[in-house]
Amino acid sequence: MNSLFFLSPLILQKAIWHATRAILFFFCRFEVCGLENLEDIINLRSYLNHKGGVVFAANHSSEMDAIVVPAALPFFSPFLPIFYVSRPREFYKTSGWRQIFYGGFIFRLWGSHPAIAGFKDYEKSLATHINILEKGGSVLIFPEGRKTRDGNIGSEAHGGVAYLGHHTGCPVVPVRIFGDFNMTLSDFFLCRRRIVVVFGAPIFLNENGQADYKKDAQDILAAITVIHIHA
Repeated sequence: MNSLFFLSPLILQKAIWHATRAILFFFCRFEVCGLENLEDIINLRSYLNHKGGVVFAANHSSEMDAIVVPAALPFFSPFLPIFYVSRPREFYKTSGWRQIFYGGFIFRLWGSHPAIAGFKDYEKSLATHINILEKGGSVLIFPEGRKTRDGNIGSEAHGGVAYLGHHTGCPVVPVRIFGDFNMTLSDFFLCRRRIVVVFGAPIFLNENGQADYKKDAQDILAAITVIHIHA
């Protein structure tokens, strides 16, 4: 992977950070909770002299999620930029206007890299994301592998999220996003929604140890599900 795909997400995500935060605060009563859990990771990394990255594991309710999560982090957060695990470009070929942007060059400039399908081997499918994490980058993955159809978090997770945590030794941070499911333009401009991003306590998996990736992924999904906010 060349340096362009490491630098461009940082430039783009920083460039729109202030505007995104202002828009979200004004139209969506944007709130962020749990940043203290990320401080714990920073302190621990310093203590252990660990240079690896962080796996953010989030529920997937909206196409806004890829913008909302980096906007939830402080501007000078060491976890920016965020890179993403996405579907291969072929998945979007019948997705109307999305096929123009999704999975292609623009997606990669933003920091989105596909999990390569067909290998049935996490190490090969997630090679790019492993490389990012080992170089200290942050990766956002949606354990369910798709957007929710009914607004609820599903009951089945793919094992890739657990593999990333085990293979790299990087902490997995459960993230729950509230309020953006099926948001319409009228909801947005009439300030009908409240979007809240909550960062849960980090989960540490054994590096390169024996693992049941499916079970551990289910546990991570459960950790996302139990995150709640006050009314």
